[in-house]
Amino acid sequence: MDVGMMMIFTSYGWDEISDDQVWEEDLGLARIAADSGFDVLWSAEHHFNDYSFCPDNIQVMSYLAGVCPDIDLGTAAVILPWHDPLRVAEQAIVLDIISKGRLRLGVGRGLARREFDAFRGDMNESRTRFDEASAMIQRALATGFVEGEGPHYPQPRTELRPRPSRSFDDRFYAVASSEDSVVSCAKLGARMVMFADRPWPMRLPAIEKNRELQQEIHGRPAPPMLITDFCVCGTDLEATREEARQYMGKFVESNFYHYEFLGEHFANVKGYDAYAQKAKIAKDLGFEGAVDGFMDAAMWGTPDSILRSLESRRELLGEFELNVSFRFGGTPFEVSKRGLDLFAKEILPVLKSWQAPAVAQVAE
Repeated sequence: MDVGMMMIFTSYGWDEISDDQVWEEDLGLARIAADSGFDVLWSAEHHFNDYSFCPDNIQVMSYLAGVCPDIDLGTAAVILPWHDPLRVAEQAIVLDIISKGRLRLGVGRGLARREFDAFRGDMNESRTRFDEASAMIQRALATGFVEGEGPHYPQPRTELRPRPSRSFDDRFYAVASSEDSVVSCAKLGARMVMFADRPWPMRLPAIEKNRELQQEIHGRPAPPMLITDFCVCGTDLEATREEARQYMGKFVESNFYHYEFLGEHFANVKGYDAYAQKAKIAKDLGFEGAVDGFMDAAMWGTPDSILRSLESRRELLGEFELNVSFRFGGTPFEVSKRGLDLFAKEILPVLKSWQAPAVAQVAE
């Protein structure tokens, strides 16, 4: 199994911690992960809020390309409606060159109204902007030329320099948490990215739909999806359960705040029907019910219990890549580092030994 570590850069839940300290400690965890056998470092893109503040994950990965020379580098994700596709293509090419082909480019369309408002953007346009920009970027990385005739990004055909020197065919990822995003991901032939925020049986229909569409559109099996997960790992099950309840609860609270899940606006924004449904579920369940659902989907416990959970998930979903965040919702650095060290020592070697069934490796 391919296993990465996710950086969120959050101070939510801490009363007194500077942004400098958050960044120093999260980058420290990245260096530990790189030295501990993880395959890739990932980072989110978020702005303006202590929920998560990493305004430029390509810049972060450019730094880590030099500091951590033996690990892949991923964006989960670059939020395309907030960027010019020409610039994203240029930045991706430069990072891929200086890292010697270690970039995994993940893209998404965004969800938080407060971020769209600050960028003076219209959430109603996020789907069409994403679809237009992602196709332009994908073609640019394949051909070395960027061009577009769409309503959002009319772009004269322009050669990019430096030119792309390696294929991104197996290194293009797309976040897909809603039904229309699943369709967009399939059209791109990208690796689908989902977050562990709801019980996995609820997500299975969307995962199966992506696989069906990828086979139908591209004539080949869908590549394994990427799951971004959240982990609290310890040696005592009950003590770790209490920690997980505390920090995952705080993370759910930060989600409610940042994305305004208890508001009514998703019902009135084009292309966000799935999130309107999620907001209704959150209201119906209440906060404690939402935390229960999150803990059911995420990873927490001892190494043995986490491995059993991942085995069950694999039986349900099939093969997947894993991207683990150890720091979220006010998780202290020492708890995050303890979990990372324990995961690397006792869980990672087992996951690395898992082999995909031979039938899944042969194109039909």
